[in-house]
Amino acid sequence: MKINLKAYSGNILLFLNTLIIFLLIFENKLIIPEWLQPLGRMHPMLLHFPIVLLLVSLIMEFFQFKIIEESRKFYRDITSRIMFSGIVMAAITVIMGIFLSLEDSYEPGDVLNWHKWAGVSIVFLASLIFILRSSNWYKNAVAKAGAIILSLTIVLAGHFGAVLTHGENFVLQPVTKIPIVPIEQALVYDHVIKPIFQEKCVSCHSDEKLKGKLKLTDSASIMMGGKTGKLFVPGDPRVSLLLERIHLPLSDKKHMPPSGKPQLNPEEVLILFQWIKGHQDFSKKVMDLPADDSLRILASSRLKPAVKVPDEYDFAAADEETIEDLNTFYRMVSPISRESPALAVSYFSKNAYNSKSLEELSEIKKQIVSLRLSRMPVKDEDLKFISKLKELQKLDLNFTDINGSGLQDLSALKKLQTLSLSGTKVKIQQLLPLLNNRNLREISVWNTALTEKDIVQLKKANSSLNIITGFKDDGTTLIQLSKPSLKNNSRVFMSQTNVQLNHPRKDVIIRYTLDGKDPDSVASPVFKKEIRITENVMIKAKAYKAGWKSSEVSSFAFYKSAFKPDHINLLSIADINFKGNGSKTLIDGQLADSDVNNTNWQGFKDKDMLVILNFNKAVEISSVVLNSLVNINSSVFPPIRIEVYGGPDPDNLKLLNSINPKMPVLKDPPQISKYEIKFKTTTVSYLKIIAKPLNKMPSWHPGKGKAALILFDEILIN
Repeated sequence: MKINLKAYSGNILLFLNTLIIFLLIFENKLIIPEWLQPLGRMHPMLLHFPIVLLLVSLIMEFFQFKIIEESRKFYRDITSRIMFSGIVMAAITVIMGIFLSLEDSYEPGDVLNWHKWAGVSIVFLASLIFILRSSNWYKNAVAKAGAIILSLTIVLAGHFGAVLTHGENFVLQPVTKIPIVPIEQALVYDHVIKPIFQEKCVSCHSDEKLKGKLKLTDSASIMMGGKTGKLFVPGDPRVSLLLERIHLPLSDKKHMPPSGKPQLNPEEVLILFQWIKGHQDFSKKVMDLPADDSLRILASSRLKPAVKVPDEYDFAAADEETIEDLNTFYRMVSPISRESPALAVSYFSKNAYNSKSLEELSEIKKQIVSLRLSRMPVKDEDLKFISKLKELQKLDLNFTDINGSGLQDLSALKKLQTLSLSGTKVKIQQLLPLLNNRNLREISVWNTALTEKDIVQLKKANSSLNIITGFKDDGTTLIQLSKPSLKNNSRVFMSQTNVQLNHPRKDVIIRYTLDGKDPDSVASPVFKKEIRITENVMIKAKAYKAGWKSSEVSSFAFYKSAFKPDHINLLSIADINFKGNGSKTLIDGQLADSDVNNTNWQGFKDKDMLVILNFNKAVEISSVVLNSLVNINSSVFPPIRIEVYGGPDPDNLKLLNSINPKMPVLKDPPQISKYEIKFKTTTVSYLKIIAKPLNKMPSWHPGKGKAALILFDEILIN
């Protein structure tokens, strides 16, 4: 049966437009149920179809009056069908968008409002054009004006949508990037941390899209955190929510940035880790950090020194075939930038390097501006050839075999700006002639025989020279020892165990305590060979050495479990993201740390943990302990109830005891908790343990009403 488009289209468009108006009027009173939220989240997936259909129909509409009269009816019918399909899909997309905007991820703002009303205007205006185009007064001028206005509205809606999903200036970002600030002027937050947030995070955490009530556009908002709590704990990256979310599996819905968005690379993750570890500061300069500080080293790789490298060169490019021939497994020759005639050369293999391999560069000696020979067996004789590279601006001779006798040859390099001589045997007298070159801006001489007096002399010879000396111990700086480590494979024991501590540095004294207090350098006992323990204990240890700063305190908790089951049967299915190492995770003697992502945690959500333990030979027990993690920032709560059953066989188990653990409050920090269930001494061959998760998290939690997760890593039986 042939469908009459005119008979149905008007009613369909009237219904859709009325529904949109209804949603707009009652928008502030609508609560979108969870089962309907996936429909809203399909908005970004569907929106491309109506855009294409509408633009195609508008192009056809723009030219409809140029079609000859005999073909116009067929042309108009085709245009009507395409336009009607586009309007219907646009209306559905707008409805989805309204649903999506009502989620917590979006906060009312100018960009969201502009995007919403532009989308609604597309539907209203397109519907109006579709209805009026059959009127007698609908002529060429009206058709073109309508097509142009509607096309501009579509572009406008798309622009504001891109700002919402990808951040401001997404389209022009590649050509409008903020210039890299010289490292001498750079601030740690403004020029290292903030660009990472802007590129990878702000599209979801700004005034326009406040996902999780978290804004990452200014320091005050960053310190305030979001609805899940503080973003990080200054000085302690291990319990910082920011890093926790970054390290979640990409498939996890809480992973940040979300799957499909640009992800942080390992260097960016390490930069954030070091920033938080250093007690984060929003005003400190990069150069204020110690020379050997990890964050400063990482920042230096992203910034640049205040040296202006000329963009234009007065020499022609080398022959491409020549460059290709010079590229080998031990040497790379490449332009310093696209379309630039200037070349950078790097050597990689000690065994392949020799004077001849250096002289092979003769054909491109007029184009080389950068030469890297770090850790190559370069001799002073080789510097004669290097002195012929008249355009050379950067020369890396770090850890080469030169002794400095040939350095005078480098005086011929009038354009040399950076010279690296770290790890070589150069002397001050050999360096001074080079300083007559006023283009020389930076010289690296760390790990050389140069003294502090020599460095002062170099600075007097060239006051504008940046001398990189690295760290040198002058006898007044105390370096902190690393913390003592534990050699034991397991911190769970049956009757007794010998604790063995270790430190990588020789002649270190390790002092320890067993009473939970921090060790001191006088009264605390000295660790010798081992510490024998027979009960639960918290061992704290600290390293000391003359001329060094004492280490931070290491803490190792040991727990007694007098009986290990012969068999374990886990009757519940663990959460897909917290499977541990299978059912034996709960009795393997391996304890996880407070990191929620530790692979030793076994988790349960929406279902009880139910486990049965079997002893081949009956045992007398009086307590069971469950080692658990509580981290409300990750929706990990204590179980609301733990029940322990025991008996001679699986069919004759009776309740030995139960507890209802105390629930945490809003600001409780992450911690490992032990839930002990005591009971009258009982002889058992089988134990059944049930732990019930919280079905609905409290109203103060961002996940209010949703089920909480419970995590366990060990069951201790005494």
